[in-house]
Amino acid sequence: MAILSELATEVVIPVAAAIGIAFAVVQWVLVSRVKLSPAAAGGGKNGGYGDYLIEEEEGLNDHNVVVKCAEIQNAISEGATSFLFTEYQYVGVFMSIFAVVIFLFLGSVEGFSTKSQPCTYSKDKYCKPALFNALFSTVAFLLGAITSLVSGFLGMKIATYANARTTLEARKGVGKAFITAFRSGAVMGFLLASSGLVVLYIAINVFKLYYVDDWEGLFESITGYGLGGSSMALFGRVGGGIYTKAADVGADLVGKVERNIPEDDPRNPAVIADNVGDNVGDIAGMGSDLFGSYAESSCAALVVASISSFGINHDFTAMCFPLLVSSVGIIVCLITTLFATDFFEIKAVKEIEPALKKQLIISTALMTVGIAIISWLALPAKFTIFNFGAQKEVTNWGLFFCVAIGLWAGLIIGFVTEYYTSNAYSPVQDVADSCRTGAATNVIFGLALGYKSVIIPIFAIAVSIYVSFSIAAMYGIAVAALGMLSTIATGLAIDAYGPISDNAGGIAEMAGMSHRIRERTDALDAAGNTTAAIGKGFAIGSAALVSLALFGAFVSRAGVKVVDVLSPKVFIGLIVGAMLPYWFSAMTMKSVGSAALKMVEEVRRQFNTIPGLMEGTGKPDYATCVKISTDASIKEMIPPGALVMLTPLIVGTLFGVETLSGVLAGALVSGVQIAISASNTGGAWDNAKKYIEAGASEHARSLGPKGSDCHKAAVIGDTIGDPLKDTSGPSLNILIKLMAVESLVFAPFFATHGGLLFKYF
Repeated sequence: MAILSELATEVVIPVAAAIGIAFAVVQWVLVSRVKLSPAAAGGGKNGGYGDYLIEEEEGLNDHNVVVKCAEIQNAISEGATSFLFTEYQYVGVFMSIFAVVIFLFLGSVEGFSTKSQPCTYSKDKYCKPALFNALFSTVAFLLGAITSLVSGFLGMKIATYANARTTLEARKGVGKAFITAFRSGAVMGFLLASSGLVVLYIAINVFKLYYVDDWEGLFESITGYGLGGSSMALFGRVGGGIYTKAADVGADLVGKVERNIPEDDPRNPAVIADNVGDNVGDIAGMGSDLFGSYAESSCAALVVASISSFGINHDFTAMCFPLLVSSVGIIVCLITTLFATDFFEIKAVKEIEPALKKQLIISTALMTVGIAIISWLALPAKFTIFNFGAQKEVTNWGLFFCVAIGLWAGLIIGFVTEYYTSNAYSPVQDVADSCRTGAATNVIFGLALGYKSVIIPIFAIAVSIYVSFSIAAMYGIAVAALGMLSTIATGLAIDAYGPISDNAGGIAEMAGMSHRIRERTDALDAAGNTTAAIGKGFAIGSAALVSLALFGAFVSRAGVKVVDVLSPKVFIGLIVGAMLPYWFSAMTMKSVGSAALKMVEEVRRQFNTIPGLMEGTGKPDYATCVKISTDASIKEMIPPGALVMLTPLIVGTLFGVETLSGVLAGALVSGVQIAISASNTGGAWDNAKKYIEAGASEHARSLGPKGSDCHKAAVIGDTIGDPLKDTSGPSLNILIKLMAVESLVFAPFFATHGGLLFKYF
């Protein structure tokens, strides 16, 4: 038996979640001490803030700046809130319909009977009727969906609360601004990690009241939680991504390239829409996405464990190992966050990126120790894991290696991503250099960089799959994915920090602050771009592992003995599955393109028709641009979403489980490659542009100031990269996971009624 008792497990998990939530609240209180009302923001001792402004603004009365910042922040917050409410109305309708589909499909497995059935894996025992499994799966789906939406919404609220405060803090120096932005990111990271854990934990305990000893049925119905989380993430990512990039591309092409005005200039009509977009796409979308990954990797591990010795012997502590890993992760991330905000202070611009990198290294190192302790305490010395029909003997140290290898693979993917997307290293500098000869060479270099950046992450994923599968079969892969996501609170803090800094720079520009302030926020933003790329790397790497684990669980549940690539049924699935990421990317790219087209036309129209707009005497009509982005993204998010959600249902029902297993394998293999290359290409183009704009080195200055031909070529590259890195790339990892988890949830139906076409032809 494990050293940790069942009672201790029942206490540790909710306590860790409560600590995480409390820490988030403390960070939020600290951020809110930066005042946004003119009276308290002056240089004096009032408002509890004794820092004198280190530099008085040149020629600008303090009072006006604060009022202006507050106004802009309000506009961004209102835009983001109204968009998310509109999006959630549509998503709510979808959620209700899909919940009914889950209930009807799963209920029909045994013809809606309420009699107990022989268990799937232990034929000698009786399990709860399929009708109740259908009901509980539906409830779990709704729980996951609602938690996912709330995570995204809270993240957006925190980000829009912190952006202007970061701008005001930048007047006191780059260190203060960094801490404000990072703390706000931490609020989101800890809220999301803790709420995801606590909701899952409560769901398991409530479902247990009905299922009692039938753990097989209990954890099978819990997989609905992962499905709910990811299906909402898909719409959040695609909808938010289309919104943000339509505005971004429109603002850049007309503002920077045609009119030669700076980024985030208040004269640009698309500027508010662009800043709103950062919050709904990069923050709300990313939050839902990582929550989905976390929910699914936990569900995949629980499903496999429930049919292994943990589940058969009803060992609750060992069964909760995935939840205990996440609990330790919250405590580790809490200590790690203090390193950035309290133990070390950032004094110069060049210390920003190293500080964020240290976050990754510290959290990984501490987490390795944490996993070792929890593996020793929570797991029996020897146990068996379900391995496609057989039981495989595993030791607790073996499982420790599985989690640790996922954790370190995540760090490797993070560093490789940083190397390829940060302008401190040669790959991005080469891309910037290629702008000398125009946009075409920039695009060629950028694409090559993206394809090349796939190599090491794929080897890292491959090694972790081989090692963890050899040690503990499919359960090993599921916990490796969990290892990669165990430091999710730090990962999200680093990730949310980016868009907050980006917004802070926009607010500084719109409020007319001095160029020195803008330089500081730009430095924060450039580091944020790299960290956003690292966050996407983590999301994609974990998605690959998660979907493989779910795929294994699906194959076992659907009763497929072996997936034979040479069988025509499987091969047609494989080749079609590999095509899906391309189809999906085509849809999302085209959506951004057509929305950006409308935006460009509208921005041009305003510049040409509103008198005095370029001189700064006329006011642009921001609302129309916000409306264009909102309408486009709501309309355009439905087809890609439908493609992902309907594919497993159609393939499973018409062609059966063998073809579906081919489709899942194909989508996994091709989706990971496209996702990594797309997000790194986009990140590199963006930072190549920032490298030229900052002019920090001799080489960067030789490429010209803002507005030079070189810079214009870089802006074009950045604009092409926008939908790649913020719409298609990050949505693909959801496509891979979502199809796998959906197949697992519907596996009982496909195993019983699937393959209609092959039955009759």
